[in-house]
Amino acid sequence: MSRQRSGADPGANGSGSADGEGMPSAGLALPRPAEFGVGAANAAAPVLEVFASIQGEGPYVGEPQVFLRTRGCALRCSYCDTPHSWALGPGGAKSRGEDSEWLTPFQAALRIAAVEAEAAGDLDGARGAPRTVSWTGGEPLEWVEFGLGLAPLLGGRRLHLETSGGFPGALARVLGVVDHVSLDLKLPGDMRSPRPFEAADSGAWPLPAAIPGTARSGEAPPAGPEDWARARRACLQLLAGPERDAAGKLVLTATTALHEVADALEDVAELAPELTVVLQPATAVGQVAGPESRMVDEARELALELGLSVRVLPQLHPLLGLP
Repeated sequence: MSRQRSGADPGANGSGSADGEGMPSAGLALPRPAEFGVGAANAAAPVLEVFASIQGEGPYVGEPQVFLRTRGCALRCSYCDTPHSWALGPGGAKSRGEDSEWLTPFQAALRIAAVEAEAAGDLDGARGAPRTVSWTGGEPLEWVEFGLGLAPLLGGRRLHLETSGGFPGALARVLGVVDHVSLDLKLPGDMRSPRPFEAADSGAWPLPAAIPGTARSGEAPPAGPEDWARARRACLQLLAGPERDAAGKLVLTATTALHEVADALEDVAELAPELTVVLQPATAVGQVAGPESRMVDEARELALELGLSVRVLPQLHPLLGLP
């Protein structure tokens, strides 16, 4: 399977028909502005890429999805495999230039439909079936208004959110429009000091002042162990209850401290015991190596002793050579 990209140009003003012959895939809705507010309808976000692949992590592993990756992240996780998404501006060894632009929700919805059509390729009669949309980053919750504007345009497609777990205020705002939350359970030993992402790249783009609603969420990132503990607990409280479709992802590396794993799992058991916990052995990145099998075993047993539903899943897409 090869990575499918969108070659569609949604146009500078987002014009186009959602159900006409020019639309590459049916099923994009056009809600009334009152359904999400004028600000959300026009809220642009810096989109790094939109592509079709399979979900490589968590409880939906293996599911064909369309991934919409927004730029911008102030966090510095030691095991991050997408550092090219930190900065607003083009740059980075893995940056994919033609998709790096500011898109409104409508433009992004058109791009998603085009990617679905491209994923069908030359298959007889295929127009590109609708897929779940995974909103990832960077940190997607830097662009809450964009997400609020995008969700009503997806025509029944599920919207999955992948977030660091550092922004409970922003998470609370989008819970009503996302169908699944993949919440990172960050460990202090894996986190370096946050950095304002506007300064992370000398070529950083300014916010497009001509488009209203492009302001970031404005929530400060956690800066230390106590901040991370507070943010994690607040996010878990938001995801509590059997009606929530959510999972907590805990990455294990060669240097993971078992007491930090225990702290995170105890928070889950106390605040969101129905949450599925995914223990993810880290894919080797730079100087970061995966955990020894004993660490994985000990973390798994801790989760089981706390009565949690736990899965041990590596990242699938690197194993298959997929994006």
